[in-house]
Amino acid sequence: MPRADLSLTRAELNAFRRGLNTPAKIQYFLDHIPYNIEADGDTFRSPRRVLRDRTANCIEGAVLAAAALRVGGDPPLIMDLTAVRDEDHVIAVFRRQGLWGAIGTSKFTGLRYREPVYRTLRELAMSYFEHYYNLAGERTLRGHGRPVNLARFDRLHWMTSEDDLWPIAEHLERIPHRALLTPAAGRQLTRLDARLKAAGLLHHPTAGPGRAPRPPARARRRD
Repeated sequence: MPRADLSLTRAELNAFRRGLNTPAKIQYFLDHIPYNIEADGDTFRSPRRVLRDRTANCIEGAVLAAAALRVGGDPPLIMDLTAVRDEDHVIAVFRRQGLWGAIGTSKFTGLRYREPVYRTLRELAMSYFEHYYNLAGERTLRGHGRPVNLARFDRLHWMTSEDDLWPIAEHLERIPHRALLTPAAGRQLTRLDARLKAAGLLHHPTAGPGRAPRPPARARRRD
């Protein structure tokens, strides 16, 4: 691990090396901490703060996953998924035997883990398409950015910083993105099936069963 990130404490290293040492274990951790809706999700905690606070929104969860993958010997890669009439979503991506998988957290059930079975990043991104929708029931996923190696942000001490990591989010927004649909295909999409929508909202912290929907958060990434 680069010297820039040797500021991890022994307890933090043990947490990564023992409890978060496989993609499945990282996903399990994210699935069992509360989703961060603090200040409408307008925070960007470092992995140190996520481990301490035991909460994460989507970009915080992706960066925590990237840090855990890095400690385990993988490059710390995150990727942005872009949408229309909706918020973006960020996932950590990894490869096993040349195939792509992903780790993520979301208020929406289907926008989390992907097994490493996808030959290309486009295939991986498209696996989120049917599960990526807004509360109006519109399918909203439209593109993805290239994977960003967080080693480029070591100067920010992104694994351990007490400051929010907004320069990473701003970089994700600036880089080129590839379209997944043509405009014509996007105009022909049907409304979401009510059963799929209900399944996706099963554990949604504000629009799930028994909760009244509220206006979309102003978070920079998809909640």
